[in-house]
Amino acid sequence: MTQDRVLLAHGAGGRMMGELIERVFLSRFSGTGARLGDDSATLPVAGPVAFTTDAYVVDPLFFPGGDIGRLAVCGTVNDLATAGAVAEWLSALFVLEEGLEISVLESVAESMAAAAREAGVSIVTGDTKVVPRGAADKMFVATAGVGRLLRPWPITGAGAREGDVVLINGPIGDHGIAVLSKREGLAFETDIVSDCAPLGRVAAAAVQAGDVHAMRDPTRGGLASALNDLAAQSGVCIEVDEAAIPVRDAVKSACEMLGFDVLHVANEGKMVVIAAAADAEKVLEAMKAAPHGEESRVIGRVLAGPAGQVTLRTAHGTTRLIDKPAGELLPRIC
Repeated sequence: MTQDRVLLAHGAGGRMMGELIERVFLSRFSGTGARLGDDSATLPVAGPVAFTTDAYVVDPLFFPGGDIGRLAVCGTVNDLATAGAVAEWLSALFVLEEGLEISVLESVAESMAAAAREAGVSIVTGDTKVVPRGAADKMFVATAGVGRLLRPWPITGAGAREGDVVLINGPIGDHGIAVLSKREGLAFETDIVSDCAPLGRVAAAAVQAGDVHAMRDPTRGGLASALNDLAAQSGVCIEVDEAAIPVRDAVKSACEMLGFDVLHVANEGKMVVIAAAADAEKVLEAMKAAPHGEESRVIGRVLAGPAGQVTLRTAHGTTRLIDKPAGELLPRIC
């Protein structure tokens, strides 16, 4: 295949489509489990599993610390992790705009394969569609994932209980500000890099160390949305300590300059863990010992009520409500 751009013929189901799949995907994904010629994957499933699906759109496709391919793998792995499941198998669907450089597609596929190897997950099936110019913005990626539960029952967002402790595995806001800085050509004194990472191991460490009641990855809408979702599902109040929430100085300065609340900024490598107070120290130490968990810390606690509310205890000793963002903070973020 000598073409350097995606053509409509690459999605027509003929020889050119086969050549594209062979050159771009199978040459990279075969090491993660993909097979030539099959329209579906056969999985040796035994026991309870978790299943998730998601679509990824980001502008630009490449940003400091990642790209749409890494984002797609990590996002799906992390969604499974919130249920207390270790990701085993992924599918990948690519919607490509006519005229996309094939070298760009190859770079995304290479990144995706590397992220799958890092996460220990196999890409076992997929699909490719090509749409006319203007019908898509370069590339969209959709993934679905299956993972084995570490317990006989799933962890859900409805499990938080009064007295529980709230933990997070590191600083917030890196991803959203990294993408924005690349998109808008903003320069800061310190480079800001996305936190995009697979969190299966840090989540598994937490679940295996103690009594974990709920988990959520704070992606779109940031920490504020994740905490509000957990409070609403569980019928509890969550209180977090402003001084305990980790934020890098560069991200804090960028948010102040741009007028953003860092609690609303997207993350792609963070996990909120809610655990029984008696096991909080064990869970914290286990998270710190796992990849991408070295900066874990306790940031709050669960109260009985008012149900569905999230409050922030400020550095001045006062409290304020934390709501979800009212509108779209950063378009095309994940």
